[in-house]
Amino acid sequence: MSRCLFVVPPLVGHIYPLVGVAAELVSRGHRVAWAGVPAVVRRLAGPDAHVFPSPASWAEADRPVRPPDIRGPEALRFLWERFLVPLADAMADGVRDAVVAFRPDVVVADQQAPAGALVAERLGVPWATSATTPAEFTDALAAMPKVAAWNDALLRELRLRIGDPAGTADPRFSPRLVLAFSTPELAGRPARGGGGIRWVGPSLTARPSAADFPWEWLDPGRATVLVTLGTANSDAGGRFLTACAEALRARADRLQAVVVDPEGVLGGPGIAGQGGTPPGTAAVRPDGDLLALPVVPQLALLGHMDAVVCHAGHNTVVEALWHGVPLVVAPIRAAQPVVAAQVCDAGAGVRVRFGRAGAARIGAAVDAVLHGPGHRAAARAVGSALRAAGGAAAAADHVEKLLEEELRDKEVG
Repeated sequence: MSRCLFVVPPLVGHIYPLVGVAAELVSRGHRVAWAGVPAVVRRLAGPDAHVFPSPASWAEADRPVRPPDIRGPEALRFLWERFLVPLADAMADGVRDAVVAFRPDVVVADQQAPAGALVAERLGVPWATSATTPAEFTDALAAMPKVAAWNDALLRELRLRIGDPAGTADPRFSPRLVLAFSTPELAGRPARGGGGIRWVGPSLTARPSAADFPWEWLDPGRATVLVTLGTANSDAGGRFLTACAEALRARADRLQAVVVDPEGVLGGPGIAGQGGTPPGTAAVRPDGDLLALPVVPQLALLGHMDAVVCHAGHNTVVEALWHGVPLVVAPIRAAQPVVAAQVCDAGAGVRVRFGRAGAARIGAAVDAVLHGPGHRAAARAVGSALRAAGGAAAAADHVEKLLEEELRDKEVG
């Protein structure tokens, strides 16, 4: 029995893929613990998850709010200076305490939790990388050497504070194992990441969910479209969701829509009853063309969808494509434009501009992916590759191989 420590940021999309990997390792007799925000990890991994606080909490007030008008290098500067580096500094002591107390044989650190890799490096523990989005593989800074040099300097300074000053490995790319939760058929050929990349596809396993859904509402005689902006973009989505609702209601003779609407902007229930109608009710028009709910059981629902309109969050994209469902992507921030480009390059979807697309443009994009040539076939082809990659079981295989290699190295030493 070996011990594996997962180090994760307080970001749902970066924890979900590892939940299945952790469960798979436990089923094989290994011990698993987490370093992260306990409330966030346990909400996703289950109440019995063994979590070392790192940090103890990360409230909404602690999260920096990115100005909507920044792009390019300024957006990258905001991500690193306002989020990634402060979070790494905040996590470092907790990760160190976790390694000392749990004594893991391997640390698996998310790319946006570099404290995991740096602390493991400093304490001499083998570490692997969890890459929940392929955006880092694109080397977007290759054409911006000054920005790349600034980014490298930030990482060097962070290493001096919490890692091994003599270390040289990029904490976003373990030289021994990078678990990439995608496939080259979607992500393309990686521009960086080294020889440790292992494409495992999405980790789709049972997840704790309190979301209920009126399955009898679905009309088998019409196509069904899911609209979702993920878990971190609800505050920015009011205008876009309204435009989507207008576009989809105009096509009620041939399709119906399920809209994830946490804020209740379409008149349905908001999360915790904030806005909209009372909690527990659903915004269903009398003609049954649109259903707005604050949360939905997304994985279960995708098997019933004909198209998805989303923000190009990587988890939503690969989950939809795993089911062979084409996409309309409207990226908002961070890695989403990269993922959106990958969807379009693969032929599996159409891109619209999140800040500008109105009902007419969104409706035309939905028509294109539902009825245009090629999009559904491309989505199914990418989906076949994603399913063949192996998911959580394949990721656990690679972690076990790393553990075996480490054990052999110790025996030889």
